[in-house]
Amino acid sequence: MPLKAAIVPVTPLQQNCSLIWNDETMVGAVIDPGGDIEKIEDALSQVGVTLEKVLLTHGHLDHASAAGELSRKYGIPIEGPHEDDLFLIEDLPNQSAKYGMPVYGDFRPDRWLADEDTVEVSGMTLRVRHCPGHTPGHVVFIHEPSKLAAVGDVLFQGSVGRTDFARGNHEDLISSIRNRLFPLGLDIAFIPGHGPMSTFEAEKKTNPFCSDMAVGAD
Repeated sequence: MPLKAAIVPVTPLQQNCSLIWNDETMVGAVIDPGGDIEKIEDALSQVGVTLEKVLLTHGHLDHASAAGELSRKYGIPIEGPHEDDLFLIEDLPNQSAKYGMPVYGDFRPDRWLADEDTVEVSGMTLRVRHCPGHTPGHVVFIHEPSKLAAVGDVLFQGSVGRTDFARGNHEDLISSIRNRLFPLGLDIAFIPGHGPMSTFEAEKKTNPFCSDMAVGAD
């Protein structure tokens, strides 16, 4: 499959910004550029990728803050997250200042995404799943031919996203994971918003929050 991916940790929170690209065209997208634009541009230069769009899983500052800056600099659109995260995106400059992070220009996504939408990146089709819980408008991107997903802060190796932020909901989060991610295929590997990669199979078996044993599933 032509899809390639690279992880670029950004911000003091070490958020996994991802570059995905078509290895045949060397054109791609950046997922969740939360900051450290220089690091992102260095990675683009190293792999020789031309950006055609920005993708956002959700509106938290470590994932979305620099999206508008990259969009304006490269003249490319922003797609995602779901519109239920508008309140977070509108508050990004305030949140960045509050937590001592760089304050970038505000923005509005060019396209909001809904469950089962698709996103095109240089001829590759990503499936979108709306996975509320960590935030109400969180989405996940899956490239099924490559069995690879970018899940933001929904699911981690051995953990799940926090739900004590504004409009978070733990029950919704677990439902999103078990009903909207695991059924896509347990052989799918995923890039989380923080920490190492894992697979849906490993988390369904052993994750202390969302595994079969954790939820009492047969």
